Amino acid sequence: MTRAEKVTISLPAPLLDFVTQYQASQHMSRSEVIQQAVRSFQDAELARAYREAGAEMQADPLFDLDSGHGLNSTDEPKW
Repeated sequence: MTRAEKVTISLPAPLLDFVTQYQASQHMSRSEVIQQAVRSFQDAELARAYREAGAEMQADPLFDLDSGHGLNSTDEPKW
């Protein structure tokens, strides 16, 4: 387990109300709710970065120039 750091954050009342209701309904601590939210944000950012990288590769005509590394689709039964 990684070492946790204690931080202080400020939330608008409606967000704090949501966190409080969510933690009660999910039987989680406030810290667990915030950790889950930040992980979700991190996952979304990673997915966005992968989509962006994929789009860049699709746009580059040289990217897939030698992706077969000597293999052809006709060689597939031999694999």
